[in-house]
Amino acid sequence: MATGDVAGAQPANTQLRVGRLVKAHGLKGAFKLELYTDDPDGRFVAGSSFTLQVPESSPWHGRELTVREFRWMNSHPVVFFEGVDDRTSAEALVKAILWIDQDTEAAPTEEDAWYDHQLVGLDVVRDGAVIGRVARVDHFPAQDLLIVRPSGEDREVLVPFVSAIVPEVDIAGGRVVVTPPAGLFEELPSEADDEPEPADADAAASEPAAADADSDTRED
Repeated sequence: MATGDVAGAQPANTQLRVGRLVKAHGLKGAFKLELYTDDPDGRFVAGSSFTLQVPESSPWHGRELTVREFRWMNSHPVVFFEGVDDRTSAEALVKAILWIDQDTEAAPTEEDAWYDHQLVGLDVVRDGAVIGRVARVDHFPAQDLLIVRPSGEDREVLVPFVSAIVPEVDIAGGRVVVTPPAGLFEELPSEADDEPEPADADAAASEPAAADADSDTRED
């Protein structure tokens, strides 16, 4: 429903994440891409430049990459950049995130699709009550996750970003509505807690003794 792994400090919310450099490809500085855009052929045209999200210790920190060539190889997107001419240079950029300046007129074309920066900071509402806030969005091949910080707690809850669990996203209202399964936000009681408590042992033990006493009395 959202439009990856994060390396270094994330750029400001005026930028959009469009790809991640997954691995070096070949010996001439190419990369295999993980795409976060619905229009890769339009975004990665020759001459397009991207802001890099890399650790501050990286020599590429604060620099941009410019596309030299973009192609599809065996259905995988592959990109070449200016100034990255060999595998060694490419390997130094693996896991980098690519960002572009946001087009203020652009919006996701998919139904039920939002940019990450639209979701981060939204209140998380369950049964009419605010229970936390969206801290970030993580992207995985199987599905996206909303990372939620519960109100007043120093922890994170990973909420699958699927309609069954997040049935409503209200950007204008500043909230997402969740219908989480039991145990997602709170611990379930242990099985021992669900078992009926045993009868009072002392009471159980006293009953046979009382019966024996009565029998003794009758025998007398």
